[in-house]
Amino acid sequence: PPFFFMKPADAVVAAEGTLPYPPLTSELHHEIELVVAIGADGANVDAGDALSLVWGYGVGVDLTRRDLQQQAKDTRRPWDWGKAFDASAPCGPLHAVDDVGHPNEGRVWLDVNGENRQTGDLN
Repeated sequence: PPFFFMKPADAVVAAEGTLPYPPLTSELHHEIELVVAIGADGANVDAGDALSLVWGYGVGVDLTRRDLQQQAKDTRRPWDWGKAFDASAPCGPLHAVDDVGHPNEGRVWLDVNGENRQTGDLN
């Protein structure tokens, strides 16, 4: 089953310019992610109907204070302190399903200062 963690609304910022380095960490990690924008309410939705709730898609970066996350894991506490901080979810523009459909393949990648750090495919 899927695994979820929380990013508060103030974590989402435009993926442009310079982002502030978060406090209290010396081990900041980054991961490219497919962002799914849910546009309708739903509960106990059948898997076959789940995509009907999706408004659109984008690309974002999940920033994690990995040292704080590991401390929380070691003490069996929630990961929020490592995952949820200001500007921890830079996100590109969202694209409506009506315009782009539901992607099931396509390259996603993350380059940092011209060096490829992560490459994957949506499939």
